[in-house]
Amino acid sequence: MLRQRLTGSSHRPVFKPEGRERMGIGIRILILFPIMVFVLFPFYWVIITSFKTTAQISQRQSIFWPSPGTLTQYQELIFNSPFLIWLGNSILVAALSTIISVAVAALAAYALTRLKFLGAGLLTTAILITYLLPGTLIFIPLYQTLSDLGLINSYGALLTTYPTFLVPFATWVLIGYFRSIPVELEEAAMIDGASRLYAFIRITLPLAAPALLSVALFAFTNAWNEFLFAFVFITSESLRTLPIGLQSMVVGDILPWGELMAASLLTAIPVAILYMYAQRFLVGGLTVGAVKG
Repeated sequence: MLRQRLTGSSHRPVFKPEGRERMGIGIRILILFPIMVFVLFPFYWVIITSFKTTAQISQRQSIFWPSPGTLTQYQELIFNSPFLIWLGNSILVAALSTIISVAVAALAAYALTRLKFLGAGLLTTAILITYLLPGTLIFIPLYQTLSDLGLINSYGALLTTYPTFLVPFATWVLIGYFRSIPVELEEAAMIDGASRLYAFIRITLPLAAPALLSVALFAFTNAWNEFLFAFVFITSESLRTLPIGLQSMVVGDILPWGELMAASLLTAIPVAILYMYAQRFLVGGLTVGAVKG
């Protein structure tokens, strides 16, 4: 007994940390697997339905796997509908809206963080409040303004509307990120003879690349998926974006499920590719300013 006390040995069971870790991993898998199935099943259903024939869909054949699979729905969608026109319109509107929104937000955020002027803090708060307000509040006055300007049923209606709800969020994110960038870097450049604009373009913007990419992805995704404003402001079929185009495929109570699923899948692919490429920048771009600011 004395020897055991001196050596510190005992017969108590020792729990290895590896066992606890494995148990924790098993519990997490047990909890997350049903959630993952619940979240991913709709995407699985969209994919398999897009590869079924109309007969398989209407008669509920090959429910969980298309057998045999077919590309008929994609052929009908691409060659017998204006899908490619809608796709081009969405790319154009989303890309231009993103460029405009990020450019305006970057300039606004830089001015609010670097320039000292009366009311800067109040203006920053107003930007946040503007972002929190629902877009439907400005729907009627915005429609009247666009109508007076002759922009209804044109790309200009969407390119004017989308930045109104994209710029406030982008500005708010960039304000926090710009605050995390040492102002001494710009001051050193200006001491060496650089202008403030040069310092902004060559120093601040490259350092803020993760935040710029994050807000650009946010802006592109929102413009890509926006439905309400495009549905009201655009009446010409040749100017429709993808969300409006997909809605127009439903005629009365006739639902072309195969083509709708194929269109939905093709609509989601561009945004999914962008997120896969930019995911490593998203967390840093959206949180650095909040932590350091």
